[in-house]
Amino acid sequence: MTTIIASYKGLSMLARLNGDRLLYGATIAVALVAGSIFGTMFL
Repeated sequence: MTTIIASYKGLSMLARLNGDRLLYGATIAVALVAGSIFGTMFL
């Protein structure tokens, strides 16, 4: 039982870390798209 609980905690921590990486990637992608849109509007 303790092994199942420990593996669940490990998997939830891994999912939390990957969620942060996904958020960082999405933020960078949105910034690049917004920069290209503003760049074409003002140039």
